[in-house]
Amino acid sequence: MEKYVISDSKLVSLYIKGNEEAFEQLLDRHKSKVYTTIYLIVKDTYIAEDLLQETFIKAIKTIKGGRYNEEGKFLPWIVRIAHNLAIDYFRKEKRYPTIVMEDGSAVFNTLDFAEDSFESKQIQQDTHNRLKEFIQELPDTQREVLVMRHYMEMSFQEIAESTGVSINTALGRMRYALINLRKKMKQHNIAYDHNIYPR
Repeated sequence: MEKYVISDSKLVSLYIKGNEEAFEQLLDRHKSKVYTTIYLIVKDTYIAEDLLQETFIKAIKTIKGGRYNEEGKFLPWIVRIAHNLAIDYFRKEKRYPTIVMEDGSAVFNTLDFAEDSFESKQIQQDTHNRLKEFIQELPDTQREVLVMRHYMEMSFQEIAESTGVSINTALGRMRYALINLRKKMKQHNIAYDHNIYPR
């Protein structure tokens, strides 16, 4: 006789009602998939373990806080939390990525000042900070692919696998992210090389 498998949504309901074992079952059922999602991004077992723990802590807080409403789609929901935590980790850790535009030129190559004076360092710092703000303002799907490509140095194949889209979709999102970034830089009059960013 086959053993009856309790659905994720039922386990979540049981957990909300105070059954702690229900969440342990969810953890056992999905931790391997969640860990793999994180590891594909961070490529470090220790960091992946930490972020795995953080993912489930965040999930517990959300469920216990009554903010869980994913209509039975527990796995995609928890994978998304893991994914976002991994991306946040990289955004904090790697402060100055080199963003490569559609024509293959790098945004910050033009910011290597000849003299490392206090003023030039300050300008560089301000520009990096402004760029981070612009990245934060991008639509989620565009920001995600940009961060994965330039902060995490993932290939488009890896990005496609990690986000569950085709390579063409990942490339398209990257292209729009760069177009939007260029527009924002022009609007705010950020110092850039006009050979890279024609008017």
